[in-house]
Amino acid sequence: LNFLPKPADALRSMHAALRPGGPLAAYVWDYAEGMQFLRIFWDSAVALDPAAAELDEGLRFPLCRPDALVKLFRVARLRSVEVTGLEIETSFPDFGSFWSPFLGGTGPAPSYVASLRPDARDRLREHSRERLPPGPILLTARAWAARGFGVRAVRRAD
Repeated sequence: LNFLPKPADALRSMHAALRPGGPLAAYVWDYAEGMQFLRIFWDSAVALDPAAAELDEGLRFPLCRPDALVKLFRVARLRSVEVTGLEIETSFPDFGSFWSPFLGGTGPAPSYVASLRPDARDRLREHSRERLPPGPILLTARAWAARGFGVRAVRRAD
């Protein structure tokens, strides 16, 4: 949902395809607070380069919060909306394992790293390293799962 230009329209379309009273569920990663490895990265990036804040998924994707998901599902006319947090452990044996995904060039964080001059990239790597233990590095990743139900069919009196 975070990557759709009009998530409310998408949910309305899905709702229209439901059988009366049928369930609709979706989840989004909690980029704002629950993706610890990304929080460490973006907090370091912004500390070194305040302009990086505009790329931070936690700020760019307002649907990564439970209240925003509930509101979105209700705008799509879903009923009995519930949001639950799903949390997993993300473990890295050492800092190199933590850092290597940011060197891939795909996605907001890796694209940002790829855009940096080598000296700025080194500063960002070291700033991030200072915020973590040497290893193993145990962090959590959270997603918010939302579920609602379609409008029940209206019985007509004949």
